[in-house]
Amino acid sequence: MHAFLLTLLVIVSLALIVVVLLQSGKSAGLSGAISGGAEQLFGKQKARGMDLVLHRATIVLSVLFFVLTIAVTKI
Repeated sequence: MHAFLLTLLVIVSLALIVVVLLQSGKSAGLSGAISGGAEQLFGKQKARGMDLVLHRATIVLSVLFFVLTIAVTKI
């Protein structure tokens, strides 16, 4: 059981890395974080299409990663 959970954890972590790297950048570096960060935070820009799929996949994979990490440490 421990080996199965550990293997699943490695697969989920690799998938999470790939999904995060596939996402497009939300700002133009440090200058975007200083000046344009408020537009992203308070603006009404919603993700559409592939960005939405990648965003949701990131959330699901991150929750699964944390649950598997806690499960592996408990066993």
